[in-house]
Amino acid sequence: MTPRIKPQMLNREIAWLYFNGRVLQEAADKENPLIERLKFLGIFSNNRDEFFRVRVATLNRLLEVERGLYDTAINPKKVLNEIGEIVLSQEKEFQNIFESIVKEFAEHDIHIINEQQLSPKQGEFVRKYFQEQVRVFLFPLMISSFKDISTLVDKSIYLAVHLESSEPDTSPDYALIEVPTKSVSRFLLLPKEGKKQYVMLLDDVIRFCLSEIFFHFGYDTYNAYTVKVTRDAELDIDIDISKSFLEVMAESLKQRKQGTPVRFVYDNSMPKELLTLLRKKLNIRKDDPIRGGGRYHNFKDFTSFPDLGHPELENRPLPPQRHPDINPNTSIISLVKQKDIMLHFPYQTFRHVIDLLREASIDPQVRSIKMTIYRAARNSSVINAMINAARNGKYVTVYMELQARFDEEANIYWAERLHEEGVKVIRSIPGFKVHSKLLLIRRKENSKNVFYSMISTGNFNEDTARIYADDSLLTADPRICQDVANAFHQIESAYKPYRYKSLILAPFNMRNHFVRLLNQEIRNAKAGKEAWAIIKLNNLVDETIVKKLYKASQAGVQIKLIIRGICVPIPGISGVSENIEGISIVDRFLEHSRVIVFCNDNDPLFYITSADWMIRNFDNRIEVACPIYDESIKNDLWEMLQIQLSDNTKARTLGEEKPNAYRRSKGPKVRSQEAIYDYLTGEV
Repeated sequence: MTPRIKPQMLNREIAWLYFNGRVLQEAADKENPLIERLKFLGIFSNNRDEFFRVRVATLNRLLEVERGLYDTAINPKKVLNEIGEIVLSQEKEFQNIFESIVKEFAEHDIHIINEQQLSPKQGEFVRKYFQEQVRVFLFPLMISSFKDISTLVDKSIYLAVHLESSEPDTSPDYALIEVPTKSVSRFLLLPKEGKKQYVMLLDDVIRFCLSEIFFHFGYDTYNAYTVKVTRDAELDIDIDISKSFLEVMAESLKQRKQGTPVRFVYDNSMPKELLTLLRKKLNIRKDDPIRGGGRYHNFKDFTSFPDLGHPELENRPLPPQRHPDINPNTSIISLVKQKDIMLHFPYQTFRHVIDLLREASIDPQVRSIKMTIYRAARNSSVINAMINAARNGKYVTVYMELQARFDEEANIYWAERLHEEGVKVIRSIPGFKVHSKLLLIRRKENSKNVFYSMISTGNFNEDTARIYADDSLLTADPRICQDVANAFHQIESAYKPYRYKSLILAPFNMRNHFVRLLNQEIRNAKAGKEAWAIIKLNNLVDETIVKKLYKASQAGVQIKLIIRGICVPIPGISGVSENIEGISIVDRFLEHSRVIVFCNDNDPLFYITSADWMIRNFDNRIEVACPIYDESIKNDLWEMLQIQLSDNTKARTLGEEKPNAYRRSKGPKVRSQEAIYDYLTGEV
């Protein structure tokens, strides 16, 4: 009897760190323009902060829980130790990349300088800027006299200042100053000197002008060191039936601001006595994650590096194009009535969505508009369109997800604003998130209700639509539209179950549906038929699905994975997953679309979905997978998938050995995102 092979999978946290390592690779890749490489450092930094705030925080919580109360396959202490080793290695690489980029900038006459490198003339400019733009936002805390500084703001950076005086009667002191990056740009462009350009960080502007803050104390020597606290961002939601869920969420968000520190980072050159004092005041224990680093932190700000007028240092422009079927001044509703249309962001413009909502808001035949909103843009035209529709007498319903991590406060604001404008707002149910992206428009046509729908893999968000690669289906197909209407009824009626003809919904039947389709591929492979699946997701973690993928591989089903982020199955293991190939593409756009195709005995089934294949998506969220019926849309999706599978420039091979190795092949270079842009715009 052949011994049973235990499935082998990566730990999800380690797999996530591999993904962020791919982001760091983009910062190191000298084929990328310099400013883009700097922005990738910012993305890497922001990703890592969120990783500590959520995943490391969760592992820390598990350390406090009795072993028998969580999955015995998880050893949080062991995982945390492994995380520490990888993070340290990545941090060293990060610093080396940053120093290299600064040197390469200098070769282009762009100099990133600090307060010690200013000329007298530059010093005058910096002082004037400080007095006029910065000083008003600075409120120092004197550490020695302040009783509790444990509530330092998460996501912010501080300068820990050592104050000394040449006068023997004046004792040294210490202060903390928050660097006000929410109010002032992190970067100051200094006047050009010939062809030379100079950039200075706000941190160093403050360092240069410390004497203007503390002059009345009698100090004359100042040294400042950057510090930063990352806090546990998981919300503890205490359900009090006497309060609305909005009130509960608002209180939970206040608690987040005082969450337990999960990481403390500081400038390595900080004196030991100052570090000891800060740790004491911040209640940082010796066994807490403490990391010395370089002079600067919060590199997320580098994603907004200023325009220096050097287009050669940035990516080739890929401006979003109109969909070929949607001409200016054309009724989108009329077009969708005739045929399905799929929009591909950011290659095609999100303005089509705004135009559709505007049209629906003023169309006298439109009776109602319903939409789910998970993350909205900062100045959301989508929400403004819904408000105007309500003002125009339409029945407008918005499901506003208050539990969208890190967007909770913004969504609470939008929920209140919509409610004030007469929009019916459906709010979250604790323990569940509505992550599906649905729009439903109801028109009266010949005394009958006719529905038009939009089902998307990404948020209805014009900001992220510029950088997230997503697919959105516009359809009037009754098979789909009636299901979308039922999905809204289900959300509005406390999840009363409905029977669906086309859509597949989590948490009701999505996992089982895809398991059944994989089982069909297994049966076809065993019968000697062609059997394969192409699976494009952000994350692939669900253990039940992974085991089924392994069984499919062992049966001879050819499986191709395109997984941008966490991928716990390990392709290419003999006897386990030798028929699974996996790649991850990290490039200028964030791969966010989820597309799944099954061979189905050479009658391929195509799906787009809002759901990654994770436990949370299958079991704790309202998610939707939508079949694609239109043959021309299937053809476009197929071509786009084939382009990505042939990427030999930005694709990395997923596997146990040499994780994140670039996949190289002979022949012409294929950079899939640029190739897809050219395909969709007809330039190939």
